[in-house]
Amino acid sequence: MSKRFENLKKIPEQPAKRLLAAGNAKLKTELKAPASAAVPVILAELEAAEAWVDMLRLLSVALPPREAVWWACLAGRDLLGDAEPTPCLAAAEAWVFEPNEANRAKVQAAMDSAETGDKTAHCATAAYYATGDLGPGEMKDLPAPPGIVGACAFGINLKSLKCRKDPQEQFQLMIDRGLNIARG
Repeated sequence: MSKRFENLKKIPEQPAKRLLAAGNAKLKTELKAPASAAVPVILAELEAAEAWVDMLRLLSVALPPREAVWWACLAGRDLLGDAEPTPCLAAAEAWVFEPNEANRAKVQAAMDSAETGDKTAHCATAAYYATGDLGPGEMKDLPAPPGIVGACAFGINLKSLKCRKDPQEQFQLMIDRGLNIARG
């Protein structure tokens, strides 16, 4: 196995298929590894098959929620280029650095006031649901939609493909970022 997938200490030591199922996600690549294979084994197989989209999909459900939000924020920065962070991106980043209810409320406010077509809305959505519930008060007892954080992280990373002339370079950048985050 490639050293590229070693020491991913933030990724749970669970079968990749279990994480995919919990994240309500599926890979398009048919795998040869057994159902019990860990994430690094599956990532190596996907890399050998040049299944870059599936690698992003797996990373999106394998990273813990806070780390997935950070990964989404990095892609959001790519989408904005040199522009100032949008309120959604700024609030999501603040939540990553201090994941508390006050910052979650700022994320909600940013989402509520976001302009239609905000390129970084996925960042705020991921941050808002990263705690695993639907919100404060009575909503705290209700679970967030399964896989929403991973879906948001996956979606914004895919959107960022257009940020480079060569999508292959962007794929590798996104994968490397996810792996670096997984290493802590």
